[in-house]
Amino acid sequence: MNGPHVLPALNDRLLDLPPSATVAINDRSNDLIKAGKAVIKFGLGQSPFPVPDSVVKALQAAAAEKDYLPVQGLPALQDAVAEHHRRFFGISCDPEDVLVGPGSKELMFLLQLAYNGELVLPTPSWVSYEPQAKILGRAISRIPTTAQSRWLLTPDLLEEFCQRGEDRPRLLILNYPSNPSGTTYTRDELAAIAEVARKRRMLILSDEIYGKVHHTGEHQSLVPLLPEQTIFSSGLSKWCGAGGWRVGVFVFPPKLAWLRKAMAAVATETFTSTCAPVQFAAVTAFNRNPEVVDYLERSRVILKALGEYVHERLSATGAAVVAPAGGFYVFPDFEPLRDQLADRGIYTSAQLCRRLLEDTGVAMLPGSEFGREREELTARIAYVDFDGAAALDAVASAADSVDLDFINRYCPKIVLGMDKITDWLS
Repeated sequence: MNGPHVLPALNDRLLDLPPSATVAINDRSNDLIKAGKAVIKFGLGQSPFPVPDSVVKALQAAAAEKDYLPVQGLPALQDAVAEHHRRFFGISCDPEDVLVGPGSKELMFLLQLAYNGELVLPTPSWVSYEPQAKILGRAISRIPTTAQSRWLLTPDLLEEFCQRGEDRPRLLILNYPSNPSGTTYTRDELAAIAEVARKRRMLILSDEIYGKVHHTGEHQSLVPLLPEQTIFSSGLSKWCGAGGWRVGVFVFPPKLAWLRKAMAAVATETFTSTCAPVQFAAVTAFNRNPEVVDYLERSRVILKALGEYVHERLSATGAAVVAPAGGFYVFPDFEPLRDQLADRGIYTSAQLCRRLLEDTGVAMLPGSEFGREREELTARIAYVDFDGAAALDAVASAADSVDLDFINRYCPKIVLGMDKITDWLS
């Protein structure tokens, strides 16, 4: 006999909350593949490369580690991250400044929960920053950027935004190299942003998850330019190929210890501690490790060549495309093709991506998912649908060149996807 149904009482903030766009496009692509459709997966931004062998072996060796670890993280991992911070940024960092979580995404949510401030996002921006703020009921402000500024925030845009109202608690998230555009900042550009943020006493989360896959290895960071107001964010998912391992790290300046402690207190009531074996393995990834250095150098060679290839192919269609400088994304604007797309009943970025998937089997994400206006004909392409292990093995060292023959041989789906997009557009 059926009992009474549970009375509906969904949190109002979740009534119109869809699943994450990147997760949704991956699920949709997998469903189509299971149904026998051929799909080029340019939607989910997952590293194509395997986890370095030394890091895998460290995980295997730690498989029996079963105890709850301290909520802030395994002390050895905190030490490794702090030393990594000192080595790359040349600034003081103590292990207690480090907070480890089950993915940087979870730490970002805890940060927005703990810091009672307005979220400020230069757009286009990663798909989950804004939904997290909506879940928490935080105020959200977007600062639209332009292709002319390489889809990056400028100090003038930031100052203009701040002048619209009185100074109040604000959290600015800067992600660079950028997801979705692949573009990044020079040191001078970061210094100019730091000057405005310092004057406005603005908290900044510097999301540098793609910093180690800057295509030429010349990543610049805001951290040494504005250390007292900047929280550093990274993890193993994008530069170490370990997205499913779910480990992220935040590094706080000492003056923000009150915020770190508040987040750690919330963590004791939510995830308690991050997976123990993975934390032990992460020590190997963050420590001085010649194998990881070589792995990164060869990864960059491949990603740089692919970024140039995708940029060239898309530009040839007439789309406006800013060349990527890091990561594995590009953010084309199909506005120059608006008239011919309108002839096919396509007026929004969502319509563009839906029709492309239906007609060609190429999955990409609309710019509207990244905070852009729905009528803007932008999209994000993640050029990751290739066998990263085979490609990495084929590059003996960072001195190797990756030419068109290499791309055709080791990245055939990237070539096929570009063929399908260009044919469909023409």
